[in-house]
Amino acid sequence: MLQDIAPHVFKNQFDQRRDPRPTDGVFVYHDGQLLVSDQQAIPRVSDLAKWGGSTSQLTYLFTIDETAYYLTLESLAPTTTRQYQSVNALRHSQPQALAFASATAAHLGHWYASNQFCGRCGHRLTPGTTERNLVCDHCGNQLFPTIAPAIIVGVTHGEQLLLTKFLTGYDRYALLSGYVEIGETLADTVRREVHEEVGLGVHNIRYYGSQPWGASGSLLMGFFADLNQDVAIRLEKDELAQAQWFDRTELPHDDTTASLSWQMIEAFRHGNA
Repeated sequence: MLQDIAPHVFKNQFDQRRDPRPTDGVFVYHDGQLLVSDQQAIPRVSDLAKWGGSTSQLTYLFTIDETAYYLTLESLAPTTTRQYQSVNALRHSQPQALAFASATAAHLGHWYASNQFCGRCGHRLTPGTTERNLVCDHCGNQLFPTIAPAIIVGVTHGEQLLLTKFLTGYDRYALLSGYVEIGETLADTVRREVHEEVGLGVHNIRYYGSQPWGASGSLLMGFFADLNQDVAIRLEKDELAQAQWFDRTELPHDDTTASLSWQMIEAFRHGNA
């Protein structure tokens, strides 16, 4: 999956004391996109300096191996050799550690960009010095990075797995998914989403695995669940274009290896779910 970057080591511990080095990476975040070169390379601190950007107010994000990555919200104009790209486009960057770093940086970039002023008193927020948070020096309000919990569920019926296609956007087969609502357990979310999207009931809900998904600021949690009763699918047509049962031996191969959804489909294909 996207976060499986071994032998590289991802360290997300907050380290405000780490001073930027010329070879460290800088994610230039603007309006949901990141600035990259023609070769989809992430700029270095030395590049930012050459382009006339400020290197004195960089926000530390994380380290991969010995390279630290920083964030700037300073707007830099694209040129013929550097352009802004969406996080989804950068999912296919190589090496995979770069794709994962880009998704995680975009998640944090969106949070920093969206929380510059205190929602309680309106004063400007300042970065915390001992942990990753934003602090209002006027009223003491503190904000921490927002992570939206979401579930993915593989609904099974004997040797069959239910796959769906979205109405717009992603055009490949995937598993059912949805965000956790206030006051719900994860199992409650699984049952509700399956019923809302395809009109089916499930039982024997079992956890499979999880995945950070920076493109939507989510933590995805995957489950398998068995069909209660073999009844007709009632498709929720506001979000889905298709829902179809596939035999284990006839599952399509059209998702990417970066996703938890793909790994769960492959697990079912090989009898490991």
